[in-house]
Amino acid sequence: MHHSKGPGVPFPPPFVFVLGFAVGALLQRVWPLPVIPGGRSAVALMLAWALFLLGGGLVAWALSLFWRARTAVMPNRPASSLVLVGPYRFSRNPMYTGLTGMYLGLAFWLNALWPLLLLPLVLLLLWKAVIQNEERYLSTAFGDSYADYCRRVRRWL
Repeated sequence: MHHSKGPGVPFPPPFVFVLGFAVGALLQRVWPLPVIPGGRSAVALMLAWALFLLGGGLVAWALSLFWRARTAVMPNRPASSLVLVGPYRFSRNPMYTGLTGMYLGLAFWLNALWPLLLLPLVLLLLWKAVIQNEERYLSTAFGDSYADYCRRVRRWL
């Protein structure tokens, strides 16, 4: 049982992260605010790489499970099934959690505070413009199965 419309999100959700980071990068260029005054340390660079690679790995893992299940990745298409395995056992949104990790990693790597300051707005916009629509759609499309899943698994981590 699935509805033909999908969640009705007209843009790729990573766009929210790209937009937020681009605005942060522009602000950083005009009013430089470092995360670490005096430059990046080796620890900050290791943290940056770890966040970016772990986030990217989480996104790739989640995407591969969607492709394997032959269900829509883009939220402008209907889902054919719920994916409940892999990282979806721990998070209802591992793709967005992974993108958040990548965003944080890039901000630390660039030693740019502005993107970090904008991240709460990015996540609020993601929740309002994407996640609420996806959850409403999945609730309608999958009923009790999705409600049971939501009771068992947190939205983020």
